Amino acid sequence: MSAPAAFSAWRARVAAARVLVVGDVMLDRYWFGDVERISPEAPVPVVKVARTEERPGGAANVARNVAALGGRATLLSVTGDDEAGRTLARLVGADGVATSFHADPALATTVKLRVIGRQQQLLRIDFERMPSHEVLASKLGEFDRLAAASDAVVLSDYGKGGLAHIARMIASARAAGRPVLVDPKGDDWDKYAGATIVTPNRAEFREVVGRWRDEADMTARAAALRQRLRLAALLVTRSEEGMTLYTDDGALTIPALAREVYDVSGAGDTVIATLGTLMAAGAPLPDAVRIANEAAGVVVGKLGTAVVTPDELG
Repeated sequence: MSAPAAFSAWRARVAAARVLVVGDVMLDRYWFGDVERISPEAPVPVVKVARTEERPGGAANVARNVAALGGRATLLSVTGDDEAGRTLARLVGADGVATSFHADPALATTVKLRVIGRQQQLLRIDFERMPSHEVLASKLGEFDRLAAASDAVVLSDYGKGGLAHIARMIASARAAGRPVLVDPKGDDWDKYAGATIVTPNRAEFREVVGRWRDEADMTARAAALRQRLRLAALLVTRSEEGMTLYTDDGALTIPALAREVYDVSGAGDTVIATLGTLMAAGAPLPDAVRIANEAAGVVVGKLGTAVVTPDELG
């Protein structure tokens, strides 16, 4: 059996790979500072902010990970007609992502503010509210057009209301012959039926199938779920245990790479972005999963939502 291909073997094809990313976007804000005293008003640290950063989050982080790998990323989503939405559009555009954003004055762009002191996250403040209407209902025709012009479709569900029509999107993309990758949310996965691959983490998988006794029981539960949802594959990311790919060929477990874990936020975004990019480039699924596992090992060593570049992979 030949050795699995490294990312470098796919780099040229990745440059031509077109990936459509659809889902909930958000703006990640970071306030960095020093902690030198405790507040006299309450037993909490006082952070003297020295610098700030803004990064795309959610589906926007998936798209920028595709672009960082050299793929051609297009991002379809809805933001609020506000400062955060405009900042998000500017950031992803600067990262080389083609955007199809729709600014809805009835929405507020989701913002996650993290306060960092001495390289430790002290506090996260979320600014968000669920939309009162189906935000992409009028954009399904645009989705059909963009999906047909892509080599793979990634649906990034953060449970913020942007993918209310995900079942319709999956059916449309599959009818066009495009592989569909889903990063799931919640315990109702019937809406993901017919997708090519779903990529839950261990906790998300357990929420849907229940607790398993051992590896054999986990494999049986994965097989039953795949059959019920008509999935070609299921990829469960398992933190320090690596990740396991379930297909008709059985279960393939890839150990986690031994790296120092600094921050796991956004690691799932990197996994599905890498997987989608390589599938769009025509890589066999086992190779794509191995490279996605390598990318995850790199990104958890970085602070916050981050990307992996080709030079950081084999």
